[in-house]
Amino acid sequence: MNKDQVKGTAKDVAGKVQEEAGKLVGSKEQEAKGLSKQIAGKTQKSVGDVKEAIKDSTKKR
Repeated sequence: MNKDQVKGTAKDVAGKVQEEAGKLVGSKEQEAKGLSKQIAGKTQKSVGDVKEAIKDSTKKR
């Protein structure tokens, strides 16, 4: 596991919390920010996944 995977997962979770908080208080802006944060987190985690896959494939050679 690398730092992009960890940070991406953390952003995704934080975005989910922010989205739910926005729903609770009726703030569409906070919901949107939460969704945006989730997308950024998932993207960052995917980058980390690719880096990890490349690292693993080079170790096998």
